[in-house]
Amino acid sequence: MAELNVQIVSEERAVWEGTASSISARTINGEIGIMPGHTPLLAVLGDGEVVVRATDGQTITAQAEGGFFSVDNDTVVIAAHSASLGSAATA
Repeated sequence: MAELNVQIVSEERAVWEGTASSISARTINGEIGIMPGHTPLLAVLGDGEVVVRATDGQTITAQAEGGFFSVDNDTVVIAAHSASLGSAATA
């Protein structure tokens, strides 16, 4: 099964890192969803919630403000000006 390698970082620290089946976040152009095999992308991150559907069945949420959203070769990096981890729940 294909998966995404995800890193969520803020200017101060790493917030979350792991594997996921999908991720969604807000960019300045609107909401975007990423699944394995997505074409390369670089977007400006908007303020809002990042939702990660981890491969272990959990749904991870984080609040992110500003920064960049990058996708390349099934690697997703969210480099936010500020970010904080929300809750983790099982699906």
